Amino acid sequence: MSSDGELACTYAALMLADDGVAITAEKITAILKAANVEVEAYWPGLFAKALDGIDIKDLVSNVGSGAAPAAAATGAAPAAEAVAEKKEEKKEESESEDDDMGFGLFD
Repeated sequence: MSSDGELACTYAALMLADDGVAITAEKITAILKAANVEVEAYWPGLFAKALDGIDIKDLVSNVGSGAAPAAAATGAAPAAEAVAEKKEEKKEESESEDDDMGFGLFD
């Protein structure tokens, strides 16, 4: 269950990311002050450290795509693409093996 402080810091971090500004504890605190929102003192620093080096826009835009955000966050996007291609090739091979038997189910 999230608290109001977590939610406020999340929105502040999203605002900073949307503007292309680096996410720091000071900037999150400034946004929260401007919005007249009081949070525990540790929340802005915690969020800034947690989001350090993470492309939030990429993370948010790839929410439903499975493993792609994790691979992109670690810099292993080419490896993820290679795995996806292998799976696709394997799937095509298994489909063609069924056709090579020379007869069908209803022949």
